[in-house]
Amino acid sequence: MNKPLRRIAIFCGLLVLALLIRDNWLQYVMADELRTDTANRRVNIERYATPRGDIIVDGNPITGYVKSKTGDYEYKRTYKDGAMWAPVTGYASQAFGANQLEKIDDGILTGNDDRLFFRNTLDMITGKKKQGGNVVTTLNGAAQKAAFEGLGDKKGAVAAIDPKTGAILALASTPSYDPSTFAGNSTSTDAKAWNKLQKKNNPDDPMLNRALRETYPPGSTFKVVTAAAALENGLVPDADTDTDSPDPWIMPGTTTKLPNEGDLPCKNATLRVALKVSCNTVFGKVGADLGNDKMLEQAKKFGFGTEQFTPIRSSASVFSDDMNTSQTALSSIGQYNTAATPLQMAMVASAVANDGILMKPYMVSELSTQDLDVIEQTDPEELSQPLSKENAQVLQSMMETVIKPGGTGTKAAIQGVTVGGKTGTAQHGVDNSEKPYAWFISYAKLADNSSPVAVAVVVEDGSADRGDISGGGLAAPIARSVMKAVIDSKK
Repeated sequence: MNKPLRRIAIFCGLLVLALLIRDNWLQYVMADELRTDTANRRVNIERYATPRGDIIVDGNPITGYVKSKTGDYEYKRTYKDGAMWAPVTGYASQAFGANQLEKIDDGILTGNDDRLFFRNTLDMITGKKKQGGNVVTTLNGAAQKAAFEGLGDKKGAVAAIDPKTGAILALASTPSYDPSTFAGNSTSTDAKAWNKLQKKNNPDDPMLNRALRETYPPGSTFKVVTAAAALENGLVPDADTDTDSPDPWIMPGTTTKLPNEGDLPCKNATLRVALKVSCNTVFGKVGADLGNDKMLEQAKKFGFGTEQFTPIRSSASVFSDDMNTSQTALSSIGQYNTAATPLQMAMVASAVANDGILMKPYMVSELSTQDLDVIEQTDPEELSQPLSKENAQVLQSMMETVIKPGGTGTKAAIQGVTVGGKTGTAQHGVDNSEKPYAWFISYAKLADNSSPVAVAVVVEDGSADRGDISGGGLAAPIARSVMKAVIDSKK
């Protein structure tokens, strides 16, 4: 072979080698990425070629499917009471993708998860059509309904937890949306419904999961964390010893008095009295005396500063690490930079109710096949121990006085049930010009001393006057109805 032909042959050989390398790269190295690329239309055609599995509550599906009337996507997702369950399910849309449980467990619901390989192979042999698996939640249907209906047309959120396990029992957010309205791929109906829900077109932002993703100033509900810090650090020996708390109290380094809401018996009040009537001066001074580092350490033990994965991600709640003494005082009564999700404050109440042990919150109990064979199961997991059993029981006794006559949370009382709670009024807006957020956190204890539920409620835009909000007029009744629904469902 002459020299020019040899060069051409070598060049062609290199081209063939490059082609083989590229072909193997695409088929083996890039296969998974290309297979799941959302730009690959075949991915969505396959996703909607079979009925999706269901998301289950109380043994019953809260999702379903119908055949699409047009297009090459064969099946479309439907939802039962979609607006009520949207903070749990999220959406699965042919046009706009998926989020929350619908996205996190998409592989199980579509049947494409590798753990369903044996089931899919068996179905292929027997000629049975591929089916998606199910996502079984920990949610309590009665509690969710009580939370959603309790919020009504008010803007806000509710989170409820089983203190013993961390299982989420209710997760409501209002205003909400029905994912069925844009589950298809129609530009005239689904796209129109989607656009109406976007924040730029709807300032109320109904697609925001307020229970998990919105952080609010927690107001006086944070005093439970401050009380725990006082007990755990030995600043106060017990609930009934007088504190060194002048009234009025001038915040260190300033000439500003920290005011109480009304004429309250706060001067040198015990922790029990201070929590019962919600003394800013007492808990502000406790935070100032402990200092930023110790308050931050206590907040972190309750979960502040860390995202929670339920498996839906919950935003991290905030307690700052670089505050001066006066800023620490304000943060210790739930103002200044302190901010918390409703889930976080439900975790605070849960840890107190569970004798100081905080369980990791979760909302999926198991993943299963359509034949109910368990693929994966969630076991309860301890997250931390924010306070000792002894101090937790002291704090329980304090929170229970809040519900009794003379306390600020009497509207959460349930006959025959021991309830502990804490109201909160969180100021916001420039110079506190906006109506305050109404907060309430609580737990219920039965006759055998077990605690089946802890709840946090926040109402953003209260229509009542300030006195009603700080007295538990808005949030406490909602918490009561959620707790009662959980208790009644166990009878």
